[in-house]
Amino acid sequence: MTTFPAVRMRRLRGHLRLREMVRETRLTPSDFVMPLFIRPGRGQRKPIGSMPGQFQVSVDRLKEEVKELRARGIPAIILFGIPSRKDARGSGAWAPNGIVQQAVKAAKDAAPELLVVTDVCLCEYTDHGHCGVVDDGQIDNDRTLPILERAAVSHARAGADVVAPSGMMDGAVGAIRRGLDGAGFRETPILAYAAKFASAFYGPFRDAAESPPRFGDRSSYQMDPANADEALREIELDLAEGADMVMVKPALPYLDVVRRGKERFGVPMAAYNVSGEYAMIKAAAERGWLDEKKAILEVLTAIKRAGADLILTYHAREASEWIGR
Repeated sequence: MTTFPAVRMRRLRGHLRLREMVRETRLTPSDFVMPLFIRPGRGQRKPIGSMPGQFQVSVDRLKEEVKELRARGIPAIILFGIPSRKDARGSGAWAPNGIVQQAVKAAKDAAPELLVVTDVCLCEYTDHGHCGVVDDGQIDNDRTLPILERAAVSHARAGADVVAPSGMMDGAVGAIRRGLDGAGFRETPILAYAAKFASAFYGPFRDAAESPPRFGDRSSYQMDPANADEALREIELDLAEGADMVMVKPALPYLDVVRRGKERFGVPMAAYNVSGEYAMIKAAAERGWLDEKKAILEVLTAIKRAGADLILTYHAREASEWIGR
């Protein structure tokens, strides 16, 4: 192999334009899915304290949000609903006029070409804050499945383009696929949160979605952070049940899982750049400890380089502006 001094790797780094031309990984606004939190009421745009620059918005204010996102070139959103009331079974998740169902209709009305993804889970809707039905202090996986199926079908009826089950219930993808097909939504894709880890990086999200568990934690159904082989099994099972795309969540501590999943299965791969990852950069930037723009673009580039085709990120607004310049 020819080496230094004949080979000088720095030759391709010396000129800005040449660096751009030989760049291997390119971010574009079309890579991004923007998460949005929808709350009851009218005229609401409530700041989320632990996520500077992010808001809970009411359905009427959602229209201006999605128009701005489309103007920035962002092609997709994912909706999380905060209902006006909660109960043990999370009935607001499948209500025909529920908060997410209203939001889907409003978003599609304001920006018909926008891809609208809905999170299918119960934690925002249950009074106990868990992602499934609770029976004697335990999460009942199988009793949860028909509820998730019903919620996904209600989202599709409202006009959702993609449904995304996130609760890590075994068999959820298969139940939702059967429900969608049976209701005439055979063409509605499923984006499965296939490898969702029991992570410390979800804290700010629980403020944003008002969904912390009232007892215990979610370790009995979300994945052990130590396990990557198990994550590949989860991805394989969800694909076998009918998932069209799969997700790894969080993104940054699990880039190895993103890469291994992409290489092994070759299917569209999403990664969720979660609330804690967002909040860390914001907090450090506020203290002058790092360059916010450079850090955000480096993080998002790393996620894409690892193999993500879709990046769910709260940085979508500013990143799309910087990329477009």
